[in-house]
Amino acid sequence: MKLAVSLAFSAAVVFAAAPPAAGSPAAGNTYYVAPSGSDSAAGTQAAPWASVAHAQAVAQAGDTVYLRGGTYSYSRANKSCASQTDRVDAITLNKSGSAGNPIRYWAYPGETPVFDFSRVSDDCRIKGFDVTGNYVHLKGLEVKGVPQNNNLNHESWGIWISGSNNTFELLNLHNNMGPGLFVQDGGGNVVVNSDSHDNYDPRTSNGAGESADGFGAHISAGHPGTVFRGCRAWWNSDDGFDLINAFSSVTIENSWAWRNGYLPETTTASGNGNGFKAGGYGGKYVANGVKHTVRTSVAFNNRAAGFYANHHTLANDYFGNTGYANNPDFNMLGITSGGAATGLGNLRNNVAYKGTLTSNMSGTNASYNSWNLGVTLSDAQFQSVSTAGWDARRQSDGSLPVLPQLRPAAGSSLIDRGTDVGLPYHGKAPDLGAFES
Repeated sequence: MKLAVSLAFSAAVVFAAAPPAAGSPAAGNTYYVAPSGSDSAAGTQAAPWASVAHAQAVAQAGDTVYLRGGTYSYSRANKSCASQTDRVDAITLNKSGSAGNPIRYWAYPGETPVFDFSRVSDDCRIKGFDVTGNYVHLKGLEVKGVPQNNNLNHESWGIWISGSNNTFELLNLHNNMGPGLFVQDGGGNVVVNSDSHDNYDPRTSNGAGESADGFGAHISAGHPGTVFRGCRAWWNSDDGFDLINAFSSVTIENSWAWRNGYLPETTTASGNGNGFKAGGYGGKYVANGVKHTVRTSVAFNNRAAGFYANHHTLANDYFGNTGYANNPDFNMLGITSGGAATGLGNLRNNVAYKGTLTSNMSGTNASYNSWNLGVTLSDAQFQSVSTAGWDARRQSDGSLPVLPQLRPAAGSSLIDRGTDVGLPYHGKAPDLGAFES
């Protein structure tokens, strides 16, 4: 297994090892599932069940299901394909918790449950996990290998979400033939401290590699509040984060995207290759488009743009981001109500360095960015400009590792050069870029 995979895998182990804080999870029943268990057992630590499906049949709001370490292998979905373009699930989570009392499916402390769907043979679109319930919390799981078994569909999915107010925490999603995690619908979903990488869709109907994003959110109208926080997406054959056709607002913050748009672990071109594709509606103007926010995030070495408006119909907010060696770093291509191309975006406190810096900026509301301020950038302005090591082990609380890469060096002209946009900062003014000195 490649180094990138093993490092992300170890991160899940580190975070899962921390025991729940006092009083969390909330009072409720606790059950156990293990690869060697039996669904006719008691569901205790000494006599665990074998399947998530059986655990869900029993669990109620406020309960915790601990998933023991090891590999959970699947060879078929839980129903047959009605056609080659049908959608089927290997694991369906359709039972809901409640506000303050979710149903928790958590890795057992110190262990990593691996859900391997690579042997699922159903000849249609496949979802590894299909989360249709509300107030469900998945934590510390590895999800891999979801296949696309014919070329009549766009992609399959590691985790598909259509419920609301769910939490997806410290997941390691990789080597799926489609997006690692995809929010189709529902509002208030939070994806935190999760990694999605090395996803590639060789059998997709619109061209090999064209639909395997790290994270996707294509949410219908009326379901705002989805957040991606502390997430990483790398070496996905299409985009790192993709918000195309999202008619409800999405926020991406404190997240990293690199080397997307290539066959995994290579520099062979594949799909679109944007780090953060922040919206758009298929290149057409729509009257009910919504504003998205991308802030305090980093994109580098992506085959296409680091931050891309993708023909969006109104100005998104891009605050405190760093683009490095993308093509370009910021591409604000929008579309007017008349169908004409224009620049659209509110940009503050961003850094663009190396590669092509910007494109389609005419029409944007852009100030206090490195290119507006005339900041002379060089490698010396940063503690490091290395593009290696970004997949390092996460911190013990699951947050992103603290790295010197692309952080302002002491005395850097990026320090205190920004403007207040309502985000925390040190000193007399915000620094430019994703990291405060």
